[in-house]
Amino acid sequence: MKLIKLSLVATLATTVLFAADFKKELGISANVAMTTNYVWRGMSQTNDSMAIQGGFDLDYKGAYIGVWGSNISFAKGMELDLYAGYIGIISGLSYDVGFIQYAFIDDVDANNFGEIYAGIGYDFEMLSLSAKYSLGVKTNDSSVENYVEVGISAPLLEGFAVATHYGLYTNYGSDYSVGIGTSLDKIDFDISYVGFTAHSDINIPNQDNIILTLHTSL
Repeated sequence: MKLIKLSLVATLATTVLFAADFKKELGISANVAMTTNYVWRGMSQTNDSMAIQGGFDLDYKGAYIGVWGSNISFAKGMELDLYAGYIGIISGLSYDVGFIQYAFIDDVDANNFGEIYAGIGYDFEMLSLSAKYSLGVKTNDSSVENYVEVGISAPLLEGFAVATHYGLYTNYGSDYSVGIGTSLDKIDFDISYVGFTAHSDINIPNQDNIILTLHTSL
């Protein structure tokens, strides 16, 4: 009986220590943004109108889960994205792998789809390079697509930074952007030019947008 009691005490102590460590390492954050136009991969999701967006994230020793939402105009209700993944760094090279599910609340299930993604990045101090590949996962009646993107960002004087982006979306087209951003207290300000060139065989117009976004994290 004494041995059992000692075992129970040891188990309880281990559990308490793990819980304390978990609480210490667990990160919880929230984000909210207001943008003049919700543009995703070069294409407006709000018919060139404003959007209010926000989400929550939990992370623990590189592993993370999160949820993010935005109003949209091409479908009823709203977009709600659920994602999970793992981030790490090896010899200065950062990586991010995970899965994201795009869901459209109060709309037909055919618009819902998921993607498996893998990204890498490297910070050279004077500039940062990144690349990411997203593979579409067929859910319901949605088609399977893939998206390849690369980006470059660099700091400027007086707390400003510039970023450029290029992406290629299978069966849709290519998008490109250049933007500049800065921070004031806890508010980040970004202004970007975003363009989209559609493939000639789809019924989607080319698009050009100048977008102003204010966002913060808590």
